[in-house]
Amino acid sequence: MGKVTIIGENLPNMPWQEKPEDCKSVVWRHRENPIIDWEPTEKSSRIFNSAVIPYQNEFVGIFRSDHKDGIPQLHFGRSKDALHWEIENEEIHWVDQSGKPYDPVYAYDPRLIKIENKYYIEWCTDFGGAALGLGVTEDFKTFTRLENPFIPFNRNGVLFPRKVNGNFLMLSRPSDSGHTPFGDIFLSESPDLIYWGKHRRVMTKGGGWWQNLKIGSGPAPIETSEGWLLFYHGVCGTCNGYVYSFGAAILDSNHPSKVLYRTRDYLMTPQKEYETTGFVPNVVFPCSTLCDAATGRIAIYYGSADTYVSVAYAEVDELVRYIKANSRLLDGDSIEYR
Repeated sequence: MGKVTIIGENLPNMPWQEKPEDCKSVVWRHRENPIIDWEPTEKSSRIFNSAVIPYQNEFVGIFRSDHKDGIPQLHFGRSKDALHWEIENEEIHWVDQSGKPYDPVYAYDPRLIKIENKYYIEWCTDFGGAALGLGVTEDFKTFTRLENPFIPFNRNGVLFPRKVNGNFLMLSRPSDSGHTPFGDIFLSESPDLIYWGKHRRVMTKGGGWWQNLKIGSGPAPIETSEGWLLFYHGVCGTCNGYVYSFGAAILDSNHPSKVLYRTRDYLMTPQKEYETTGFVPNVVFPCSTLCDAATGRIAIYYGSADTYVSVAYAEVDELVRYIKANSRLLDGDSIEYR
């Protein structure tokens, strides 16, 4: 295997810290974590589980903000370095495709991805129960809601950054009205972001304590020379509540419902105080990445303890080699691949 590379754009101004000499992992934490603390805006109690993207030589983000009345909403923010953020106090206000106001009752855990010249946002919203919301913007001033892709109950909707075989692709995690006991990741296709089909189960829960209760897609998949690199979270139940860790998988480039490799062990689990202590303790929840194709650098943005935004780093060649050398596929993985 030659050197693994990222297929994408160069991003020389993305955040980066070199791997500490004593670090034994292929993923390491930003030394100044967390980068967003309690009460970052007047309305916000906590901001976490958020998504960022390059925009006009700087950076923008869609942030999950739990308001002081307890209701989560999405807020827009800007940054020159993707570490220090100016987040608007007012939540994003949405319109439908005819321009009429169409705000969600609640909105949380956004993902943000550029496809061609538009920026798409997926989040969890109310639609007769927890369901996936889907919206688009071209300028981060007007935010337009599109048709909800699926019926309830569903979470962790994640679009791929380009069409594959002529169709848009979205990963999701179907569930029931409880706390998502179904727990497997599915892939769906659409020619137009309205009609979705060709549903395939991609990955199943299990294979170790850290992901035996449920799993869910994290950031948008990163295209590499070895396939699609997907970070995902895994959840286990303990006598003291849930623990959220994260790992990664490699999906086939042309048929992403086929899992090629999958981490046997987690890449990161709650260890630092800002991950183990907070509104919901013991959570690391990846939602976004920034990548530089020229160097193979990856910055992973993750929510910690449902309270903070934190950052971790990885280098694609080292990471993919580790995944391939420490992979364990499950019987339910790619079971419906065609």
